[in-house]
Amino acid sequence: METVPTKFARSLLNLAAERGYDHSGILTSAGIAFNPLNTRSAAYQATISAMQYSKLYQQVMSLLQDEAFGLMLGHSVTPGAFRMMCYCIIGCENLDKAIKRACEFFRTFYDADAQIYLDTRKDSAIVGYGSVKKGFAGDRVDMADLYGLSIWHRFFCWLVGSNIELKEVRFAGQEPVGKARVEKYQQLFSCPVFYGQLRDEFVFDTRYLAYPLVHNEKTLKEFLRAAPYPLMVISGGRDDGSLVARVRAMIGHDFSQGFPSFERITEALNMSAPTLRRRLKKEGTTFQQLKDECRCDAATAYLGNSELSINAVAALMGFTDPSAFHRCFKKWTGMTPGEYRQQEADNNH
Repeated sequence: METVPTKFARSLLNLAAERGYDHSGILTSAGIAFNPLNTRSAAYQATISAMQYSKLYQQVMSLLQDEAFGLMLGHSVTPGAFRMMCYCIIGCENLDKAIKRACEFFRTFYDADAQIYLDTRKDSAIVGYGSVKKGFAGDRVDMADLYGLSIWHRFFCWLVGSNIELKEVRFAGQEPVGKARVEKYQQLFSCPVFYGQLRDEFVFDTRYLAYPLVHNEKTLKEFLRAAPYPLMVISGGRDDGSLVARVRAMIGHDFSQGFPSFERITEALNMSAPTLRRRLKKEGTTFQQLKDECRCDAATAYLGNSELSINAVAALMGFTDPSAFHRCFKKWTGMTPGEYRQQEADNNH
């Protein structure tokens, strides 16, 4: 996800202003060169980068001493609601129970526009939120709509440690203007996108509802500390159906609690160990190579967040010894984590 609607940054700044904090220093540290609160300024931009938003988010939440996740800001939901919902669902057995508990949480405390729902029909699970007002009013889909559905989808992927392939996405708003924007929306979700529907919602196969949650309160706390960046670096793309793609999805992207064992992978695939090794070799790789690739991809993504120290990235990658992370990262990329981070910083200037 490359950009975030500036309205979300505006909501964060309003939170800081309500507590008496000046926003100028916060914006400078986040690398935002305009004031999101001044929508009439010539320098105003409708979107900011995912990295800028993540830096802004972390600073504001640090000032407020609140681990609130900013997902629902702007939807008449208090800042800490998402954090509390996370703690309510993290102990659930599987994704089905987690989503149902999340629905119950928002149904208990908030009005219709802020509630989410789960509906199942045959082999399809439908998750959505919001009212029908936008579609009936003829308003077009905007970046805020796109951001909301994409982040919910990525959050569910994070919960189960695997990509959840979407069947289709539906927006209440009308189709955006411009072929390029329509194509970009479809590319983000890697599935058909429909407009002028009853509500904003996405559809996926019901088999994912049985997936167990792979996190606990400890990993949730780390997730909230780095949020929303972890969700922005998760790939929400469509798997190509290959065995390699399936194994990579099972390995996942959160390694703070270690890797799924080879035995667990073979059991999940209903395949013997020799068969899995032979088929992976036929596709030009090994289980160890896939583990290294997944961890390298995640490490380089996290190193792009300057708010995370290299030692913190090492911990997220499952290394108890930072020096071991340095050695592995250099083996993967030919550079130390510090050299890689410096190179990325130089390339962005």
